[in-house]
Amino acid sequence: METGAIPFADYVRARSDGLLRLAWLITRDWEDARDAVQDAFTALYPRWSRLPDGARLEAYVHRSVVNACLAVLRRRHADPVADVSTLREAPTVPDSAPALVESDALARLCGRLPALQRTAVVLRFYQDLSFAQIADAMGCRESTARSRVHRAVTALRSRLEEDGTHE
Repeated sequence: METGAIPFADYVRARSDGLLRLAWLITRDWEDARDAVQDAFTALYPRWSRLPDGARLEAYVHRSVVNACLAVLRRRHADPVADVSTLREAPTVPDSAPALVESDALARLCGRLPALQRTAVVLRFYQDLSFAQIADAMGCRESTARSRVHRAVTALRSRLEEDGTHE
């Protein structure tokens, strides 16, 4: 099955790692992230030949993965703080020690955000999506997406100041 010139198997091979990292940032659990990406691809496969091409395909796939992540979180019935041992598995880039300490603190704080706020922050700052794209990916109005990002950033700033990890 193909959408335009992109065979499904080639797309899965090319995009799985990036989508898995996105799902991990939302679910904060590697097994849940794998399940969410697999669920999304399983749902996409039968419709692959009818999906749009290019940027619209990327947006559609992102929305499918976000929806699958939120479904996994709903099934979990709770949104616990990420286990410290799993944070070491987080994708990282080479960085100086002070920046790593701050990144680690921020990752821990993001793990404490409600699922919808964390999802909005991940889409905004990790995926670099616009508020309109976030709204589309999360199936909400743009004003709701803005509100979720704003509330999450406010909560993160407040917690950073309380912990004394940010000046």
